[in-house]
Amino acid sequence: MLEKITPLLLTYNEAPNIERTLQRLSWANRIVVIDSFSNDETLKILQYYPQVEVFHRKFDSFANQCNYGLSKIESVWVLSLDADYILSKELIVEIKNLPEELEVNSYIIRFKYCVFGKPLRGALLPPRKVLYKREKAIYKNDGHAHRVSVEGTSSLLSSYIYHDDRKPLNRWLWAQDGYMVIEVNKLTQIPDSQLSLGDRIRKQKILAPFVILFYCLILKGGILDGWHGWHYAFERVLAEILLSIRLIEYEKLQQQEP
Repeated sequence: MLEKITPLLLTYNEAPNIERTLQRLSWANRIVVIDSFSNDETLKILQYYPQVEVFHRKFDSFANQCNYGLSKIESVWVLSLDADYILSKELIVEIKNLPEELEVNSYIIRFKYCVFGKPLRGALLPPRKVLYKREKAIYKNDGHAHRVSVEGTSSLLSSYIYHDDRKPLNRWLWAQDGYMVIEVNKLTQIPDSQLSLGDRIRKQKILAPFVILFYCLILKGGILDGWHGWHYAFERVLAEILLSIRLIEYEKLQQQEP
């Protein structure tokens, strides 16, 4: 199965992460990277991996970047990864042993979120379709994120991907603020009746940060992870506070329009 898979990665200044991700992709004959004109050491690191083929594209949305990446892939299967996704050794073995005759077009994989390399008991990351047949897939935007739509049957794998982002805090803050601007557009343009319960809570501004703190520390068991769990919970609370501030800003600007 592995020889029929091409990993697809998006990069922009991922020098703190990309090498750890590539080290777990040594089995791949070809790796397609869509780079948004990185200006750190990312491209230099990529040059050390001969199976990597880099394509440059100015970033406009995650979905468009991924769909562009799909157009550069010829293999039957695609393994779509962020630059901070680390395949577990167990997952590599599981994928290798997948029966090829099954009528399955995509596989859903669960995540373990890491803080400074330590996997947490739980996080907000839902399972995602990351392994799928190229001809059956297309990406669509979903707020600041993106999701892949795959025709046909899906199956859940038992092993995990580690989400282990080592970029500095200032980069995280920059990214989160940009994400929240996009989330404001989503929350204000879609009718409340079409929003999920979680998004309706977020739209109320005040409640969401407290809900996230309780969810991360208590419901997901983060309090048992020590300072790693608190670190993750504080990050998610801060992200929700940024969203609340952006929502207030949007509402005030709307009131000022003639």
